[in-house]
Amino acid sequence: MPVFALVSTLVCLAAAFSLISRRVLRLPITVGVMLQSLGMSLVFIFAGRAVPGLHARVAAEVGRIDFSAVVLHGMLAFLLFAGALKLDLKELGKQKAAVTALSVFGTLLSTAIVAGLLKLILTATGFHATWIACLLFGALISPTDPIAVLELLRRVDAPASLEAQLTGESLFNDGVGAVVFLTLLASGDGGGTPSIASFTWLLLIKAGGGVMLGLALGFVCYRLIRTVDSYRVEAMLTLALAMGGYALADALRLSAPLEAVAAGLVVGGRARHLAMSEGTRNHVDDFWDLIDAFMNVILFLLLGLELIAMPWSIEYVYAGLLSIPVVLGARWLSVGASLGLVRAFHKPVRGAMSVLTWGGLRGGLAVALALSIPQGRPHDRLLAITYIVVIFSIVVQGLTMSSLLRRLGLVRAHAVRMP
Repeated sequence: MPVFALVSTLVCLAAAFSLISRRVLRLPITVGVMLQSLGMSLVFIFAGRAVPGLHARVAAEVGRIDFSAVVLHGMLAFLLFAGALKLDLKELGKQKAAVTALSVFGTLLSTAIVAGLLKLILTATGFHATWIACLLFGALISPTDPIAVLELLRRVDAPASLEAQLTGESLFNDGVGAVVFLTLLASGDGGGTPSIASFTWLLLIKAGGGVMLGLALGFVCYRLIRTVDSYRVEAMLTLALAMGGYALADALRLSAPLEAVAAGLVVGGRARHLAMSEGTRNHVDDFWDLIDAFMNVILFLLLGLELIAMPWSIEYVYAGLLSIPVVLGARWLSVGASLGLVRAFHKPVRGAMSVLTWGGLRGGLAVALALSIPQGRPHDRLLAITYIVVIFSIVVQGLTMSSLLRRLGLVRAHAVRMP
């Protein structure tokens, strides 16, 4: 199938599934699209038993889509920039201590806890797993997915303080998780176990460098926006910043996700309020809302379609189901430790433990990282486990988050929005 035909098919499926989600299923559009995509994948898998070659042909077409590259070197630039653009900087400033603790200390602690518990449980149940494989899984699954979290927060009216903590953490902790993951991946390929000093250096260079580059490019974009009064030109400048800055960070081997977040914060704060007229702000907001919504739907559609091309065995299913309580338990422990770390100078927010634990969703970013592991048995096992945890996170945790907020008395019964 030609590339244009493949892309057109995906867009048509996304539009049809979005309509069905809204009019028939009455589900959040992204979740509904993913569930329908999963259902379609299962139909092709089971139909392949009756029609020889059908599953293989469909899997080959889906396999042409490099999910890891599409997410890590494409969609993430738009989605992270759009998410940072809408952040409440005033509230984020109030929660900076908690966000820092959660995104750095919490991610590192969760990686270690997940690895240890997974190794213990898999060994006890007869599954062989190396330490490096368990650590890789811990590193890719511990960061909360900013795309899934931001999509969730659009549907629930969480208190501003908790929303700032959950959103801020999800936007920043993927940079930490990516550095840990890539360092472990390199050591697993024969580079030896990384020292604390080399790991810290990588974290400072890649993560810190990405943030500094994003701030610098964001400031340049702000100065350029001040020189013109045309919403079309100003929207194009923000688009150029989102794409060009991300590509430059990739080329310099810095943290491109953190560059996108930092650049989006500058434009969403300084440029949006000091250099744009009210009319321009509305047009730019509408422009990025549309990009954000479109990218989210396509991403969740692709996430469901990945089921067709993935390797499966009953062993992988068992391991994935066992990993769900492991990930949730590690999340609860790391959130508690992170909030305890800043408790002396940061007033705890009511319901923070429950909301941050259950609302820390995993999504397409974790699957994209798992796909970047070199082919082989560890790749297949880790990919299947990651996929099962992600599906549970988005469907079960995502759809029950509003009920949790109501049970905790944090939102009114009618406060849940359907996008």
